Amino acid sequence: MSLSHTAAEYMLSDALLPDPGGSRAKGLRLELPSDRLLKFVTVGLPLFLVSLAFAREFSAGSQISCFSPTNFTGKQSAYVDTACWDSLLHHGFDTEGHAVTKSLWALKVFPYSLLVVAVLMYLPYLLWRYAAAPALHSDLLFIIDELDKSYNRSVRLVQHMRKVQQASAEPERFWEEYERARRERYFEFPLLERYLTCKQHTHSLVFIYVLRNLLLLLFLAATCLYLVFLHLNIFFQDEFSCSIKTGLLQEEPHIPPLIPCKLVFFSVFQLISLSVGGVYVLLMPVVIYNALQLCQWDKGLLSVYEMLPAFDLLSRKMLTCPVNDLNVILLFLRANISELTSFGRLNAVSAL
Repeated sequence: MSLSHTAAEYMLSDALLPDPGGSRAKGLRLELPSDRLLKFVTVGLPLFLVSLAFAREFSAGSQISCFSPTNFTGKQSAYVDTACWDSLLHHGFDTEGHAVTKSLWALKVFPYSLLVVAVLMYLPYLLWRYAAAPALHSDLLFIIDELDKSYNRSVRLVQHMRKVQQASAEPERFWEEYERARRERYFEFPLLERYLTCKQHTHSLVFIYVLRNLLLLLFLAATCLYLVFLHLNIFFQDEFSCSIKTGLLQEEPHIPPLIPCKLVFFSVFQLISLSVGGVYVLLMPVVIYNALQLCQWDKGLLSVYEMLPAFDLLSRKMLTCPVNDLNVILLFLRANISELTSFGRLNAVSAL
């Protein structure tokens, strides 16, 4: 019998979790994988396409080609290209024959507008980083540490119970005392459970998380509407009629009233706008899904810890409306499951 007792003692001692060698603070992930993917695509895509547009502009030289009269010299043709690029005004006629002008300046500022889009897409993540991440970081450190400690406390409790049972002269009396202790909740360590319960009544993290997704969704929709506006008004007009009869050249008789010009970079800007708009439209359901995650509990993680006598948040029906800070913390605990050493062991025991 002593051999079996010794073997049991060794097995229980091996079940204890060792103290973490390094600090967990550096390894915690304060962004969900889907949020990191959204940040990489929404911010990186316009920056990447803008860099390609600028690289083409610097390599190709002039972004406009005007058909100057044949009697113009080289310098005069270069002046026409520069003047028409600076003005970017299309001179035409309406259905009644009246002269109308249409500004095409949105094409010139289009690459810079994509830089603004990238900055706007990064704002929701700055909001989360500075308004919610510090508090979330503290919560995760405390909860992960307490969950592992609760596991170790439970193992030490079993070790102590075995010693008491072996030393007891009346085994039946021991089990009666054990059942009474369970009914009166003597085995519990209520600090973590009460802390998680309090998190059900706070809404700061969930408010900032929902606000971040709403802002991101708003910026995605605004960018798509902006691109649709450009396509409907400008991006179907790669040729325009330019007038250089202004200033000192206004009275020159040999200068034609209108000079036809063509935008060299037009197809590139069309491709860039379609790429950004198409990707952003596809990302909108992902943003909506991230926000809707808060409408249901992730009970898989907490249910594993129901085996511990110090933890029964689910069995006591303490989980109420899921839109609260506790649900946000559970989502990030799932993302940091590698830092939660006790979860793997309890999950294996639960599977057995």
